[in-house]
Amino acid sequence: MKRFFQSFAYLLSVHVTGLLFLTLFRLLFWMDVRPQVPDELRNDASMVLTAFVRGVWFDNVIACYVLIVPLAVCGIAALFGYYGKWLFRSFHYYFVVLYAVLFLSAAANIPYYLYFTKVLNSSIFNWFEYGTTTASMVVGESSYYKYIAYFLVATILFALLTGRYTKVLRSHLERPKSVSWLHRGGILLATACFVGLCLFGIRGRIGYNPIKVSAAYFCLNPVLNQMGINPTFNLMASVVDDGRSENKALHLMPAEEAVRNAQSYLGRTGIDGISPLARIVDADTVPSRKNVVMVLMESMSASLMQRFGQEARLTPYLDSLYHKSLSFANFYSAGNHTNHGLYATLYSFPSVMKRNAMKGSVIPTYSGLPTVLRDNGYATMFFMTHESQYDNMNAFFRTNGYQEIYSQENYPRSKVVNGFGVQDDFLFSYALPVLNRHAATGKPFFATLLTISNHPPYIIPPHFHPATDVLEHQIVEYADWSIRCFMEAASREPWFDNTLFVFLGDHGKMVGTADCELPQSYNHIPFIIYETGITPEERTDFAGQVDVAPTLLGMLGISYTQNNFGVNLLKERRPAMFYTADNTVAARDNSHLYVYDPAVQREFCYDTSDGTPKPAAMSEPYNQLKSYCFSMLQATEWMVQQGMTLDHPKH
Repeated sequence: MKRFFQSFAYLLSVHVTGLLFLTLFRLLFWMDVRPQVPDELRNDASMVLTAFVRGVWFDNVIACYVLIVPLAVCGIAALFGYYGKWLFRSFHYYFVVLYAVLFLSAAANIPYYLYFTKVLNSSIFNWFEYGTTTASMVVGESSYYKYIAYFLVATILFALLTGRYTKVLRSHLERPKSVSWLHRGGILLATACFVGLCLFGIRGRIGYNPIKVSAAYFCLNPVLNQMGINPTFNLMASVVDDGRSENKALHLMPAEEAVRNAQSYLGRTGIDGISPLARIVDADTVPSRKNVVMVLMESMSASLMQRFGQEARLTPYLDSLYHKSLSFANFYSAGNHTNHGLYATLYSFPSVMKRNAMKGSVIPTYSGLPTVLRDNGYATMFFMTHESQYDNMNAFFRTNGYQEIYSQENYPRSKVVNGFGVQDDFLFSYALPVLNRHAATGKPFFATLLTISNHPPYIIPPHFHPATDVLEHQIVEYADWSIRCFMEAASREPWFDNTLFVFLGDHGKMVGTADCELPQSYNHIPFIIYETGITPEERTDFAGQVDVAPTLLGMLGISYTQNNFGVNLLKERRPAMFYTADNTVAARDNSHLYVYDPAVQREFCYDTSDGTPKPAAMSEPYNQLKSYCFSMLQATEWMVQQGMTLDHPKH
């Protein structure tokens, strides 16, 4: 029995050491996310300690998953009196490999949270399809090096410490002796108790249900709530949730009710054979035949502009353009990934949580801005910086209205700076001659340009000289400068005066502190429409990317059959705007913000009347926002499932 308890002490030592390392990673996480927490909470030791304690709770669940196999094997081996060196050497290798995975997850979670304000989840698997791009992003971004170092140092130290434990154990184990039946009975009973405790650790709690992510939530601050969640636990839970049949389809509310509500909100009666939201839009002006150049700016949060409170002068050109254009102050991205922004902006369908609607071996078909303009005689082009297959863009866009696709495959190898391809100023300089060539034909054109520079890894070209000394600020300066250069070059071309220039973010990014469960900076983006001689105006109605296409088609004077969720912002008004970020749903109006997180089945209400979100109790205004966003998303789900995504009957 002595040898058995010595073996158990060894396993327990490894277990505790693993918990200490995971707690250290949580401390490193806290050091980086601390600026996002308001001062009064940041300096409240009891609140921070509570988050750490809950973190140990979740870490122990994952550590017990790791422990249970060697614990059971050790008990079985002890029944036969086997304590050989290969047994414990195998345990050592096993622990090092599995804890290396846990440490990798914990290290990766820090930059992931800083960028997405979410704990590591199954959405990361969307990146795995682009192994080279993802690897080059990680290796190419110098700010990630310290997280790689965290992982390597932790893994090496853990391997050395547990290796030492193994040697100490081997030196104390007595020579093999025969095991009596009495001892076998004691070993069996002790093993059953230890395994039972381990299973309880895996379950995490006594109640009817095992531990869930919601157990980490104890306050109203999103950073402190999520700090306690073990990233591996969250990743495993989100993968399991994705695989559940009930989660493969959205279940926010009954589909029939959602469609009826969407019809009422949008003032639609539908067209038989197309959809309940379809309508004929008759233009009240003669088509202008103006060109359209649309620039979707990577991670361009409105919070990066002086107009929206940014103290540093990062976007002098965009700020100046904003004030001499038709601009929108309360404009929101549909989601928090580029594919969400493209999908919603071009085809006016909301993004549904973290799904990438453009993927699939069977390419989905949509009617939208590219198809309507193509059918009205426009040449349609899409310019991207990276490989054309990224997010299935080449196949999806060629299927859905774009005649020409320009991507990394078209650019000189010498101009490719990282896994995301070329830089912004090269993209613009490459596109300009293509636009000139199309303009020379006399046929109107629609060009979409997707920038990338404001996405890690940040690379400042040597020919640009930023005014600030913070890399994340410098890259925004560079993105703004690139747009200035493009517009100045385009202004010298004869087609410039006959062109609508459209600028908007594909999504935002975390700027400042996390003031609520879904910080506004992540979805609040600029939307600017400029043309020569336009009457400058800032509109304050709530709007989103789904409204871009109907608004532009209205300005162009084009009649068409509309079958989507957008409105013409110059003729219609929304009562509020809704959006998502991975699996978080939100809706806001002038003074209320409603957020729902299905993973923890919790609602968050905030009073935003003075510009700063303050927690509030659920009441009628929040119920209205809930109905608005749930209805729009559930109706989107239903229409996509029914194949009602075209502006004509589907044969």
